[in-house]
Amino acid sequence: MTSVSPCAIPVDEMGEFLKAHPEVQFVDLLIADMNGVVRGKRIERASLVKVYEKGINLPASLFALDINGSTVESTGLGLDIGDSDRICFPIPGTLSFEPWQKRPTAQLLMTMHELDGTPFFADPREVLRGVVEKFDALGLTICAAFELEFYLIDQDNLNGRPQPPRSPISGKRPQSTQVYLIDDLDEYVDCLQDMLEAAKEQGIPPDAIVKESAPAQFEVNLHHVADPMKACDYALLLKRVIKNIAYDHEMDSTFMAKPYPGQAGNGLHVHISLLDKATGKNIFTSEAPLQSESLRHAIGGVLETMPASMAFLCPNINSYRRFGAQFYVPNAPSWGLDNRTVAVRVPTGSSDAVRIEHRVAGADANPYLMMAAILAGIHHGLTNKIEPGAPIEGNSYEQLEQSLPNNLRDALRELDDSEVLNQYISPDYIDIFVACKESELAEFEVSISDLEYNWYLHTV
Repeated sequence: MTSVSPCAIPVDEMGEFLKAHPEVQFVDLLIADMNGVVRGKRIERASLVKVYEKGINLPASLFALDINGSTVESTGLGLDIGDSDRICFPIPGTLSFEPWQKRPTAQLLMTMHELDGTPFFADPREVLRGVVEKFDALGLTICAAFELEFYLIDQDNLNGRPQPPRSPISGKRPQSTQVYLIDDLDEYVDCLQDMLEAAKEQGIPPDAIVKESAPAQFEVNLHHVADPMKACDYALLLKRVIKNIAYDHEMDSTFMAKPYPGQAGNGLHVHISLLDKATGKNIFTSEAPLQSESLRHAIGGVLETMPASMAFLCPNINSYRRFGAQFYVPNAPSWGLDNRTVAVRVPTGSSDAVRIEHRVAGADANPYLMMAAILAGIHHGLTNKIEPGAPIEGNSYEQLEQSLPNNLRDALRELDDSEVLNQYISPDYIDIFVACKESELAEFEVSISDLEYNWYLHTV
């Protein structure tokens, strides 16, 4: 959970891996930018030892890129500092084989540091680490697991729009909304099974794969791990697995929050519990969850900070198109027991497995920033003993008015103005994040859509 200096990295890990994989020719050095887009360098096998010993240089502007990979100069991380380099070191335990590559290739996750070895403040993984450390001070271990939704789509667009891929089995394009349908899993069984096997080969712990409600939409559930940093690493790498395996099967995949107007969007749910370091017991454990002060306070903090967290949970313009009562995407801070219409669900199947399920974020969120925002809320609630109010019973959409920000501009304003989140996440980082997203908004707002031409070109 701590940052890694070069001297702390076990070179033995590299030696053992290369010995086990003599066929490996190249290694992809990976680092996730603000948008969760994986960037980096590809090196030859012989150069890997140098990476472990000395790291690699990459420009600080890597964390000031918009969704198209262009540097946003208003962040101050581009030309203002001469587009200068920082140094990146490997994250232990992330060296693994890429089974989809034609030429044997491995991959290794990296994290960015200042030239003196201190963590670089704008690396989203470091943003999360800063929040996690606050739980160390409370004697708590964070246990987390993600549920990641995605669509398989055809490699050929239909008039510039995505469409479901033809089934390798029947040759038909799926049209129906059949949630949990096993037959739909069978239609794409080879591709989906290869995804699970590739994930396992990389040390990513998939639990199950589920057919979601929309055509060719699926969800991969990951096992809980007692390290939120690692849980986010897994979520990030799982996306890469899914994209590459889908391509191998002559399909594409998308984690876009809302690729189809009339279908469910892609969400990224996370389950979180807290373990007492001294006893190893879940502090939320209770025969009656409502009686657990720790659980109530954690939820209270999450609900109080949820409006300000929305820019991290739903970081793109398209993110806000997911929201709607019929699509099980909560649009107000709410909680309940075994209730899928609320923002924070508490599954109660087992007293020792009581946990928080956060159901708001889209699959387009950066998992590190999303986790940082949620954990900030939990810590805020625990330390200030914030009560969440009564749990919602029944359909929350019929009982609560929309109150969460419903567009990116309002979400950015809530984040920027939040005293609480600015205490947990560096205000300098929030400034950079807001600057990047405002730049995207500005570009979006000066563009003219096809719908505008259809409506206005010949009618007004």
